[in-house]
Amino acid sequence: MSIGERLRRLRLQKGLSQRDIEKASGLLRSYLSRVEHGHSVPTLETLEKLSAALDLPLYRLFHTPDEEPSTTSRVAQQKRLEELAEDASPSGSEARFLLRIKGYVKRMAESDRSLLLELAKKLAAK
Repeated sequence: MSIGERLRRLRLQKGLSQRDIEKASGLLRSYLSRVEHGHSVPTLETLEKLSAALDLPLYRLFHTPDEEPSTTSRVAQQKRLEELAEDASPSGSEARFLLRIKGYVKRMAESDRSLLLELAKKLAAK
């Protein structure tokens, strides 16, 4: 199922019109129609606006309730990262770096974490 089809299905499940989403998100109704019909691909920023307008967490745009990511998969991913960190290859070096970053972020105050996230968003946009 395409992202446009999923957005349309979620919008209809909530009983909302494209005009309702337009008002809530600030995105033009014509653009919403193009996305729902697969003629345009929304950016991550646009998807964030749509998820807020639909009053859903962002991941729900990609997963149905029965497909929601489980904590066991997160644990498996964490274990995989730690296993990679033991490797002497460049992937191991990157995994060790990510684990160090994770440790630093855990110890940060929420305000500092928000600032870091905003900086990362701006750098990623360049």
